[in-house]
Amino acid sequence: MPSSSVVIVSKHTVYPQHKSAIESLKLSVSDLPMLSCQYIQKGVMLPSPLLSSASLVSLLKLSLSKTLSHFPALAGRLGTDESTGHVYILCNDAGVDLYHAKASHLSAVALVPPSDQDIPAAYRRFFQLDDTLSYAGHHKPLVTVQMTELADAVFVGCTVNHAVVDGTSFWNFFNTFAEITRGESKISKAPDFCRDTVFDSPAVLAFPPGGPSVTFSGDELLREKIFHFSREAILRLKSKANNNNSNSNPIEIQKPQISSLEIMSKQSNDSWAVTNNRKSNGKITSVTEAKPPTAEISSFQSLCAQLWRSVTRARKLSPTKTTTFRMAVNCRPRLEPRLAPLYFGNAIQSIPTVATACDLLANDLSWGANRLHDNVVAHDDATVRRGVKDWESNPRLFPLGNFDGAMITMGSSPRFPMYDNDFGWGRPLAVRSGKANKFDGKISAFPGREGNGSVDLEVVLAPETMFELDNDLEFMQYVS
Repeated sequence: MPSSSVVIVSKHTVYPQHKSAIESLKLSVSDLPMLSCQYIQKGVMLPSPLLSSASLVSLLKLSLSKTLSHFPALAGRLGTDESTGHVYILCNDAGVDLYHAKASHLSAVALVPPSDQDIPAAYRRFFQLDDTLSYAGHHKPLVTVQMTELADAVFVGCTVNHAVVDGTSFWNFFNTFAEITRGESKISKAPDFCRDTVFDSPAVLAFPPGGPSVTFSGDELLREKIFHFSREAILRLKSKANNNNSNSNPIEIQKPQISSLEIMSKQSNDSWAVTNNRKSNGKITSVTEAKPPTAEISSFQSLCAQLWRSVTRARKLSPTKTTTFRMAVNCRPRLEPRLAPLYFGNAIQSIPTVATACDLLANDLSWGANRLHDNVVAHDDATVRRGVKDWESNPRLFPLGNFDGAMITMGSSPRFPMYDNDFGWGRPLAVRSGKANKFDGKISAFPGREGNGSVDLEVVLAPETMFELDNDLEFMQYVS
């Protein structure tokens, strides 16, 4: 499928509709390590609107301008205070770039191929700022948006500086952009720009002249695929990971209602409710309480454990080789008191779980799942604060990559509201990413389009590893 014929028709600089009321925001100990990471690139394929190209561009320019008034930091630039070495987001209303592109030879059907095929390379042309490190935000826009008109759809690709946002903040911005475009008069989820948190620190991260370098090669031959897991398949995995009979039909457990704000915070465990009977003054009353999410291995941990096992087997590693499964966790709900769910910035830490290839593969699924589960549960308020202190004692960039050939890095989250992006002419047909931050072993988790607990995993692997994974019966029995 040719991708080179994606034609840029126009480029526009978009400024906030209202002048920023914020002067600057200092990068935190969770923001600074991301300066060596490339910008986040995520986007949605939408049905074609009943608008001319000119009207569509005008609409997006206006709605993006309004959105930036709610996210003034994204219309700014990075700046380093030469006297202190601290890096700030300068909310100077410098603006963002909006590109209009056309690829009329590409159809939605061609861009969402059958599940046995790789992700089309054309998606890489739907985003700007390829290979750009977040440190470049000192002189480049912190956001670019590219709207690409296809034969029967449009793709809205958003590229945002990773030192300024994590996944939670990224999707809040994207959701708000869609909300305003479809004509909502008031946004539903205003960002919280508070900087008085545990992540605020006087520590300084030193950079070489010209800034940091990317920590992975970026030129290795890779394959990318989407593996879809239905709710039923994931329940089977969860049952197996929790040592239940994997051949029996899983029992449907009713979850409590979860607020939209809670959904936006990446949770690594399922949330459940329990009802207790309490006796007071001779009367028995039923009280529903939140049950600590530590009693069982979650659906997502079960899926991660299966992926860890199968990729390790596909790589044909030495039995004594140490493998690492790294997960990014949202610290907002882990802190005491909790950080605001819509705190703007990075509020993530990385949890590595290690095991030898022999131990991981010789034991059943529950063994690896338990290791992932225990690490996630242990990452509480005290652990978050220890991580901050550890970084302050040795400020450093985040080492993104697969350095020993035995690492897996899980990013994004199936709990992010990626399909809540109706711009006014229909719900997304698909969610996809660009080429940024991809290397052998990089996995991104998306919600499945049908919702209801389904998950899509965007898997990036060396070609020979992907071939073996495609033929791993233990893994593929859950893929649909």
